Amino acid sequence: MESISEQVKLIPENSGSYQFYDKNDEIIYVGKAKNLKKRVSSYFIKNHPNVKVRVMVPQIKKIRYIITNTEVEALILESHLIKKYKPKYNILLKDDKKFPYFLITKEEYPRILVVRKRNKNPLEGKYFGPYTNGKAMYSTLELLKKIFPLKQCKTPKFKDRPCLYYDIGRCQAPCQHKVTSEEYKKTIKNVEMFISGKQEELVEELKKRMEEYSKKEEYDKALRYRDSYFDVLKTMERQKVIFENTKINQDVITIIQSKIFSALTLLQIRDGRLTDKKNFELRSTELDSKEDVVSTFIKEYYQMTTEIPKEIIFDFDLETEDKHLIEQWLTSLKGSKVLINATQNTKNKEILEIGKKNCEFYFEELKIKYQMELQNDFNEIGAYIKEKLKLKNFPHRAECFDISHIQGTNTVASMVVFENGMPKKSEYKRFKIRSTESKPDDFKSMEEVVRRRYSRLIRENKPLPDLIIIDGGKGQLSSAVSILKELETEEPDIISLAKRIEEVFVTWKKTSVIFPSSSNALFFFQKIRDEAHRFAITYHRKLREKGALTSELDNIKGLFTKNKQLLLQKYKDIKKISKLTTEELMPLMTKSQAQKVFDYFNK
Repeated sequence: MESISEQVKLIPENSGSYQFYDKNDEIIYVGKAKNLKKRVSSYFIKNHPNVKVRVMVPQIKKIRYIITNTEVEALILESHLIKKYKPKYNILLKDDKKFPYFLITKEEYPRILVVRKRNKNPLEGKYFGPYTNGKAMYSTLELLKKIFPLKQCKTPKFKDRPCLYYDIGRCQAPCQHKVTSEEYKKTIKNVEMFISGKQEELVEELKKRMEEYSKKEEYDKALRYRDSYFDVLKTMERQKVIFENTKINQDVITIIQSKIFSALTLLQIRDGRLTDKKNFELRSTELDSKEDVVSTFIKEYYQMTTEIPKEIIFDFDLETEDKHLIEQWLTSLKGSKVLINATQNTKNKEILEIGKKNCEFYFEELKIKYQMELQNDFNEIGAYIKEKLKLKNFPHRAECFDISHIQGTNTVASMVVFENGMPKKSEYKRFKIRSTESKPDDFKSMEEVVRRRYSRLIRENKPLPDLIIIDGGKGQLSSAVSILKELETEEPDIISLAKRIEEVFVTWKKTSVIFPSSSNALFFFQKIRDEAHRFAITYHRKLREKGALTSELDNIKGLFTKNKQLLLQKYKDIKKISKLTTEELMPLMTKSQAQKVFDYFNK
């Protein structure tokens, strides 16, 4: 097989979708690009700023691509492939297949049904949804049947007479031809307006029909429309009026992220009224930006929904390279202009606050659910790990170490803690390595951090973890074991994870232990290793930036140390400091000191 660099060279500069495969020939990431060659090449630059990319790239063994005519086509193809393959490193909307829809069948006398799968349903007709709250959906269905005399049965209950539904005014008895197909379809049109949130239009339509039949002295029909008219008005009264302008038609999105999922709440505003609330759970990590999560949600949700609003607004400024592309795609789907992140006026802020409160409650629900699931799952996962690796202890508490440096400078170590499969962030530790400055040596660095961590715990008579995990191969494991022997402690189990996460090294076996690629135990090891790597990289970058900034300020002759510290504390960025005027600098220092800083950056 060609090397990755050779594969990248062969990629064309067309628009399209690209797919990354791992060594098991499984798709781990799907993306899209205006220029495939440039986008794919960007993943393989040295010291990529995105931690998630740095974790993913070593696992890429094959690259495939599909060329499209336009970037919009690439976006649609990307979304389709993500839904089909559910790649490991893509953000995913969870449980989207379970969302139900309303289906108004394409029959002479249409029925309204609840269906689960829109694309695979054999029945033809018009779909509305999806709906995330099944209970609320069935309540709406009951309300529809109360307001509008809809066909209740698939086949007639009696051959020569209507059933009880006709007698109580809940059906027009199309089975006995008590209503024409044209007249019945007018009722169906009213149902569609109600489901779509077009209550203002519906009220006008019902009033018009009521008056028409009244003039014709068809009082039974006029009475039916009058009842529907007042029922819809009551429903509208229960809906919160958000805007006086009844033409307002928008979706309002708020999002809260955690380390392993994102909670998203969507409020539907139709005719200036809050008509619905939908909650969504997305599989994401803290390495995914809020912009990426929302951008992914928009592409997935509006591809399956039957109703696209005029505006979509958020509780933050969505500035991504995909923004105008997505607007263009949504506009083509809707057939009229769609705006993303429209101007956030006072009324928008009010509805965003409502969305935020709802999202906070949903986030807490998900957090409790995840905690319970992880606790239950980890009992099984931990038992499997203990048995397969022949551990002395059940791995209730695991501490994982990672070393980070660039050519030996600013060598740091991170330690992350997981308890019962869950990260315990309050107990994470960072270490600045002293023994290997300017001489990169991962083995010595690992020895130092293990000695510092566990000699202190022993000295303070604190409990040791059940399992110590070292990021590295057999050599790093040996270094850590030698320190534990030196400290004369044999309480914790200790293992190491090689760069290829499938390899786990233990003290009792020369070769590595291999976990199945689909194993939840392997996922646990990968999660804790990635977290340790992220934490080390973040600390390393912080030290590098601070060092670069300090050294730059050291070049300013006559600048006092105290003033350097004040600048560091307030701005933390050399670019920001370089653009300051003397007036902006003077609150932190004297005029002469401010002038020295200004003159240095404005030679």
